[in-house]
Amino acid sequence: MADMSSAPGQPWLTIIGIGEDGPAGLGDEAKRLIAAASVAFGGARHHALMAGLIRGECLAWESPFERSVAAITARRGSPVVVLASGDPFLYGVGATLSRSIDAAEMRAIPAPSSFSLAASRLGWPLQDVASVSLHGRPIDLIRPHLHHGRRIIALTSDQETPMQLAALLAANGFGRSRMHVLEALGGDREQVRTSHADTFDIEDIDPLNVCTIDVVAGEGARVLAFAPGLDDAFYEHDGQITKREVRALTLSALEPRHGELLWDIGAGSGSIGIEWMLCDTSLRAIAIEQSSERVQRIARNAAAFGVPALAVVQGLAPQVLQSLPEPDAIFVGGGGSEDGVMEAAIAALKSGGRLVANAVTLEMDAKLLALHTTLGGSLTRIDISRAGAIGAMTGWRPAMPVTQWHWVKD
Repeated sequence: MADMSSAPGQPWLTIIGIGEDGPAGLGDEAKRLIAAASVAFGGARHHALMAGLIRGECLAWESPFERSVAAITARRGSPVVVLASGDPFLYGVGATLSRSIDAAEMRAIPAPSSFSLAASRLGWPLQDVASVSLHGRPIDLIRPHLHHGRRIIALTSDQETPMQLAALLAANGFGRSRMHVLEALGGDREQVRTSHADTFDIEDIDPLNVCTIDVVAGEGARVLAFAPGLDDAFYEHDGQITKREVRALTLSALEPRHGELLWDIGAGSGSIGIEWMLCDTSLRAIAIEQSSERVQRIARNAAAFGVPALAVVQGLAPQVLQSLPEPDAIFVGGGGSEDGVMEAAIAALKSGGRLVANAVTLEMDAKLLALHTTLGGSLTRIDISRAGAIGAMTGWRPAMPVTQWHWVKD
């Protein structure tokens, strides 16, 4: 067997991307490294594809995956090969391993990703396409991308996902969207089949598939606009919801930034946390709500808006706040007048973090005025009126005014 000893300071972990064409799609260096490896980690399919090259021990992925990560890091300094699908750093094992292993310790030899292969088969410029991984993830993640004329490439979990996607599209007004199911891309079994979502009839789908969507929005389709302040009618609620105009101003005041965590205290319907997360996929939010009925409603809303990762914590502030991770921003929409809630929020906020609180009651108004006097920040009065019928005529009907306090912690 060839010598694969790693010199000091040299990478000891090699991650090799492979396709359905097996060794035929690999360069000479990748083939040499696989053949020389004393151990090759990978899935059963990867080992089967590379059976003609592997000379060392085959170790399959364990469950939970952390066990395999530990097994790999335990061999630090000794040559290790990991077999991966396509591009290991695009929703792949490379991204997972990089959380435990420094980039200087590894090298990667990628193959074309499923997204690249699908785009090349359809002639779609990849930079103009929404690439979404639904592999082991909720299909609700597709919802924010459903805009008329948008093209989407979705990496699926199994043979059932295309049918599930078709049902979701049809149920939300996108039934005439054109779907391509691309199976076993790059291999001998490759095929591409096409159907509309509302008449989806593709059967016996290969578990290894990618689904693409040419989005067509029908009348009344549930399109999630890019701007905050989405239609209140999109939400399931019991009246406890920050109305769309106030919600838009609140999101503006919260100033979402990459990778940040929001606490939404007294979340009601969850609308603030949901629209915070819709601003960018890196954003996280925790909705804090004491009502069990509303907690369940928030979870349903989060799924319906394509942000199922919204965390929902049932409990009463300020007690429940003590065990939560430190926030970058906090919104207090309900319960802020209760003893200790605002004080706990202020104490928990990171330095440089933003706190926004809305008041519709005199009690909360008084608390925000006192906080503004003591800590500074800004106070804004939001008065919204909507046109409505007054007999046979039309007039302005004012909504309850909202006092908004915005404060940045030193």
